[in-house]
Parts: sequence; structure tokens; C-alpha cells
Amino acid sequence: MSSADSGDAPTKSALKKAAKEAEKAKKKAEKAAKAMEAEQARAAADEDYSVGRYGKLPMHQSQSRQNRERTDISTLTAQNDGKPVLVRARIQTSRLQGNKMVFLNLRQRTNTVQALMSVTKDTISKPMVRWAGSLADESIVLVEGVVKKSPEPIKSASVSEVEIHILELWLLSGVECRLPFSLEDASRSETAPEVEGQFNRVLLDTRLNNRVLDLRTTTNQAIFRLQHAIGNLFRDYLNVNGFVEIHSPKLQGSATESGASVFKVDYFKGKAYLAQSPQLAKQMAIAADFERVYEIAPVFRAEDSNTHRHMTEFVGLDLEMAIEEHYHEVRDLIDGMFKAIFKGLKEKYAHEIAVVGQQFEAEEFKWKEETLVLTFKEAVDLLVEDGVDREALDDINTENEKRLGRIVRVKYDTDYFIVDKFPLALRPFYTMPDPEDATLSNSYDFFMRGEEIMSGAQRIHDADFLCKQMRAKGVDPDSMKGYLDGFRLGCPPHGGGGIGLERVLMLFLKLNNIRRASLFPRDPKRLEP
Repeated sequence: MSSADSGDAPTKSALKKAAKEAEKAKKKAEKAAKAMEAEQARAAADEDYSVGRYGKLPMHQSQSRQNRERTDISTLTAQNDGKPVLVRARIQTSRLQGNKMVFLNLRQRTNTVQALMSVTKDTISKPMVRWAGSLADESIVLVEGVVKKSPEPIKSASVSEVEIHILELWLLSGVECRLPFSLEDASRSETAPEVEGQFNRVLLDTRLNNRVLDLRTTTNQAIFRLQHAIGNLFRDYLNVNGFVEIHSPKLQGSATESGASVFKVDYFKGKAYLAQSPQLAKQMAIAADFERVYEIAPVFRAEDSNTHRHMTEFVGLDLEMAIEEHYHEVRDLIDGMFKAIFKGLKEKYAHEIAVVGQQFEAEEFKWKEETLVLTFKEAVDLLVEDGVDREALDDINTENEKRLGRIVRVKYDTDYFIVDKFPLALRPFYTMPDPEDATLSNSYDFFMRGEEIMSGAQRIHDADFLCKQMRAKGVDPDSMKGYLDGFRLGCPPHGGGGIGLERVLMLFLKLNNIRRASLFPRDPKRLEP
């Protein structure tokens, strides 16, 4: 072989290098093929075969009416195992586990149920699970699924026997802003110690400033169902006892009781007043032969009282009735009504009471079938025996009311009692004096947990005597001519009382602040929301 031919042949090192390059290219190709295969596998795994089973619904404009049955989650039990359901609820909390499973805690009013969505072949995709886990708390969703019996009680939900396995999930209404607090924090026990970094205590002002969100807690849902119940039980008892519901005006030409605590409003070219109570209208209805009347309506008090139990507007439960022989007919009927309310709440609303009790822990409210009745003098004597100076007890102030409540609870084992025969000087101008002691009156107050919930009395039905008492209290009879005219036409003896709905609710549940018992409370510092 010539030297030229031997010069064109590759060297051993070149051959070795070329072999290495070929091997490297082969491995790169194999790696690329594997990467493509893995990508294809991932794409196959992430293939959204759940399209048409989830997503945001178009804005509800009543486009159709399919008459599909919806399920109330409070009705779900283990007996519903395997039952298909359609549920509209809020997402209270959500918990995404990896990319294949998500737990949703669904809420309807005072009830919650756990719902589960997990990846399944051809039905629930990973994108569907990820989307479900991304939904904000408090979103409103429409859930279609199947009820499954849980092998053990689900502690995080009030419906603990079952869970819902989700097949379809639709967003009806999302949350478009950051929540000022979580409902989980807003629902914690008031006695739970605050641990830094674990949860935030939601203050009352924060709640009231964001009342719509606050009202969604299961506690508040229960509170206002109980408020509704008190109103219904009040109506039911009085209806059965021959009362007629009336609706009196809240704009008046003069103050009901005194000018000091009344709201004045412009009324065309003059002034009007917001009613401090339906007192005058109730009495005029009795003069008009209605015999027994009641009203559930707003009451306005222009008192700059920033206390736990006062508001400038509250709901009054008022009643008035003709008397046959003695004002105790009225007192005893009201007593029977309160006991019917307490009994009705305990028997028919035990679930709601229990829900509230989880956040506001309190001793169960106690009353006796034979109600304790003390005279004002006997109430004062109990306080004096407990160390209160008698000279400070011309009237029983808030502090001593609470003290009296504690004394009565220990001595008589009851949270509910009546104080009768108040000094006349402490009562309004229309209160009937005692027939034997002109310094006393035919009047009474009812108490729950040491706080007054109702004030009432026999009213003066004689026009001349009423004018005399008005002048004695500094009220000009001419300013209330329309009221007095009814008595000049002849009016039967009568009496009644006024009850604060929110105060009864607050004290029955021991909520500690009346604002918690008012949907949108009004006080000297709050007119919004």
C-alpha cells in the first residue's frame, strides 16, 4: 500500500472518538424519546376528560326550570347510603391532598357535611380536582354526587355519619375579595384561649363591621332562628288567649313617655317623634273595645347608653289587655306566656341551642313551674341581707339587678322571677297607684339571669285622674289630647307590658352583649351596616 493510501485511513483514536460520539447521540435520542414518552404520559394523565362536569356556570337569569329535587344536608343519614343528591351549599373549608384528591366542607345554615372528590378513570380528572381545590372559601357551589356512609364519625362536620362523593361541581357565585376573617375563627368558643400563630380572635366590632359574613356562622344562623322562634311562640300564646295583633304608627305628634329620650324628626313644616313604644296606641285600642291586643314592632330610644344591653332601636313585643278584677290577671298571663316561650325553645329548638352553646358556653337557663314573685320591698331586703346599703336602694340599678339575680339563683334555683309593687315615683305617668299605699304602684318587672326583660303595670283609665298624674310628672295634657279623648269616651281597666326581643334572646342564651342578638344593631355609635 502506498503512503498516500495509508494517509487516508482513520486512526484508531479517530475511530474510538467516532464510536463515542455515536453512542452519545444514541443515548441522547433515547433520552429524548423517553422524555417525549413521559410528556405524552403526563399529557394523557392530565387529559381533561371531565369537561362538562365542572366549571363556572353562566350568571343565573332564570334561564330554565328543570324541577330537579335539591337535598337539605341536615336530612342526610346513614340510611341514605348510595342515594344520588343535588346540593347547593357554601364551601366552608377545602383541603387539597396532592393532585388526586380534595375534601370540601359544605355548609347550609347551621349544618355542614364533608364532600370528597378523587381522580377516577374516565370521570374525575386531575384538572377537575385541582380546580375544586382552588375555589375560595365561602363560594356557593352546586354539587351533584352520591351519599356514602362513613366508616367512622366525621368530627369536622355536623352531619357525621355520611359524606358526599362528588360527580359534578359547579360554581354558582364566587368570592371576589379577600375575606376580613375566616368563619372558622369567627366560630370558635368564646372561652378558648388565643394561641399566637394558631388563630385570631374576631372582635365584636370587626364582626359588626362585616355583618353579612359574620351572620353566616352556624352560631349566628342558630341565634336568629331562635329569635324567629321567640316571636312565633309569643304570637301563638297570645292568639290562643284571644289577642288581636295590631300595627301602630311609629311617627307620633308627641313623646310617648318623656321628651328626654325621644328622636325628633322633621315632618313637613313641623316636628314628629319616633315612637318610644306603642303604649298610647295599645291603650287607645283597649278604649276602642279591642279587649286584648299585641304588637311586634321597632321601638326607638334616644338614650346615649353604650352598654351591653341597650340599643337605640330594638324589637318590642308589646301587649295590653282589659282587666276584670285585678291587675294580677295581666301579670299572670304574661308569666304563662314567658314559660310557654321557654318550654317551646327547649323542646323544639334543642339543636339550635346546642349549636350556640358550642361558642357561648353557659349554664342552662332555669325556670320553675311556680314562678318566684317578690315585692319590691322583699327584693330590697334580699339585697340588704347580702350587704347592700338600704339607702342606695330607692331604685334597683343594673349592678344590683345582677346581684339580685345571683342571690335568687342560689337561694331559689331559678333564673326567672318577677318583682311586683314598684314605688310609684319610678314609673311613668300612666301607671295606676296601689289602692292602699299611694307611694306604691300596681306595676311589675320580669327578670332573666338578673336583668330586666319586661316592665308593665295596670294603666290609669280615668281621664281626670290621668290628667292629674300627667301634670305631676311634668307632662302637659293638652299635648296629648288625642290620647286622652279615648279615656273621656269611657275605657275599661287595663294593663300590659313591653318586652325587648333581643334582650330575652341575649339572656336566654347568655350572649353577654345585646348586639349579638340583633341582626344589624343600632346604638349611639352605629348606623351601618
